[in-house]
Amino acid sequence: MRFDGSPPRQGPPPRQGLIFDIKRYAINDGPGIRVVIFFKGCNLHCAWCHNPESILAKTEKMFAPAKCIKCGTCVATCPENAITLHSFGISTDPERCTMCGRCAETCPTKAIEMSGKQMSAAEIMQVIEKERVFFDQSGGGVTFSGGEPLVQSKMLIELLDECGKRGIHRAVDTAGYASTATLMEVAQRTELFLYDLKIIDPFKHEQWTGVRNEKILSNLEALAEKGAKILIRIPLIGGINDSEQNIRQTAGFIAGLAGEKKEVHLLPYHPAAQNKYQKLGKEEDFKPMDVPDKDVLARNILIFMEYGITATTGG
Repeated sequence: MRFDGSPPRQGPPPRQGLIFDIKRYAINDGPGIRVVIFFKGCNLHCAWCHNPESILAKTEKMFAPAKCIKCGTCVATCPENAITLHSFGISTDPERCTMCGRCAETCPTKAIEMSGKQMSAAEIMQVIEKERVFFDQSGGGVTFSGGEPLVQSKMLIELLDECGKRGIHRAVDTAGYASTATLMEVAQRTELFLYDLKIIDPFKHEQWTGVRNEKILSNLEALAEKGAKILIRIPLIGGINDSEQNIRQTAGFIAGLAGEKKEVHLLPYHPAAQNKYQKLGKEEDFKPMDVPDKDVLARNILIFMEYGITATTGG
């Protein structure tokens, strides 16, 4: 109680971040062994997206009919009576469902999953701290990915600051589609950027990702001029961005960036996301793409070499 008899003032509630996955013991998202925090919500809509559950900035329910044993536990558990049991599995009334997640918690076979959980910085840091022993042994740390982590920039910066206080190596995996001011704030708190480049031509970039890329390219130039450590990752999609023309233009742009030569990782497309689209009930949104030919991959690595850039497949 305060001196005037009124109850003490409550501070603002802790900021919440929407997280759709946390990956422990990761070895392909920066140096050493890492924990990867996946923010939900993305401002690009890449036709080949391998994490479709990351796009919308809201909690979504995922259902795998093959895992459903039709036990009815979820029906009995749902406080809103939003679930109906059928011969093929279940259906959910979106008007009734509040995304409370109780059905997922009680499903014995994990046929139901919830993608997207509100977490405070303190809760996320508890997860990160549990992995410290692996960071210390391997020179690893934490990588913030998505979705697009810059969409939740305030939460991202709060976590970067906290990791910095604790001496934890910080990496940010981003497509760079954000205000330059926001990116520079993040850069002050980040040891490594994993920067995604899709397509150099702005019109083709918009066709396949939903946005033009001038801001993405200018932000990459700004990061390089600032002296940020950058590893460039290119998702390579057969027939879309694996052409010699696009690779040469991309290599020329990267070679012209300020500072030391940037390392490039080529990430060949794979169709594994189809199952995720099915779980989301968005089968019609899945667009199968071509896996790049091995000879094309080898040719593109040689093109980067011509520009003095080390490129590898995977990573």
